[in-house]
Amino acid sequence: MTQLSITLPSYAAEPPGDWEHLLAVARAADVTGVDRVVLSDHVVFGENLEEYGRPEIGGAAGGTQPTGPDGLWLEPLTTLSVVAGMTGSVRLGTNIIVAALRRPVVLAKSTSTLDVLSRGRLDLGVGAGWQREEYEAAGLPFEGRGKLLDHTLDVVTTLWRDQRASHSSAHLSFEGIHQMPKPVQPGGVPIWVSGTLHGAVLRRIARYGTGWIPWGPDAADPAAIGRMREGVAALGRDPAGLQVVGTLPTVATADGRVDVPATVDAIGPLAEAGYTDLRGKVPLPAGGQAAVEEVLGPLVAAFRQAVGR
Repeated sequence: MTQLSITLPSYAAEPPGDWEHLLAVARAADVTGVDRVVLSDHVVFGENLEEYGRPEIGGAAGGTQPTGPDGLWLEPLTTLSVVAGMTGSVRLGTNIIVAALRRPVVLAKSTSTLDVLSRGRLDLGVGAGWQREEYEAAGLPFEGRGKLLDHTLDVVTTLWRDQRASHSSAHLSFEGIHQMPKPVQPGGVPIWVSGTLHGAVLRRIARYGTGWIPWGPDAADPAAIGRMREGVAALGRDPAGLQVVGTLPTVATADGRVDVPATVDAIGPLAEAGYTDLRGKVPLPAGGQAAVEEVLGPLVAAFRQAVGR
């Protein structure tokens, strides 16, 4: 089943006064039947934002950050907790959270709590990040951050799963640890692994992944889906059922409104290519929840018709 996700406006280049627009978008997404809302993560910024344009350290070639170092970025799990309390069915996702910046035991607790209170609606999209300064501010090494992410996911999934949890690694050891409540969702909170395909990312998907969030050149290459599935199968996991995020190009009219028919035309080819979760940055008006619903309602209806739901 192909799903529709939208990005919540959880950051701003200048102080927005309040964040009511974010909350209005979340409520409207819930009412109109959007499948998932997702938001981004930065804990801190350094002053070398041009590093984001370097794919060799995890950035995007030619990419630029949408704010300067003093841009306002809401913490994603805290924000999703607020959204969970005012919605009832839309799924809540991170796209992505730099998971290794959080202590694993605390991340396990906060995500379990949010999953319980949202009645099993949380999706955890994770990545290693690109910014050295975030790791330095957290007292963590930037080099080897992929291994730190794997360690974080190993501890988190152990605590989600085991009634009496134990772990031993170079980073930490514990035995006989009880952390309750467990997530509502069987097997724990679904983990969506972000990254460009290489050995470590493939191993991460195979071990932890419910889905893959393509990054870099793979994000624009439908053939990468086949390579991901082949790589996961070679690691001994059946890739059937693995979800894949794709970008839904939102076409705008001359006056800046969503051109629903033109936008929907892209859905069929993307679904046929194997993308199962289409995420769009939809231009939405700032006139409150009703105005946002007027935009999202027709888009959701057309999307569902296009994918046969």
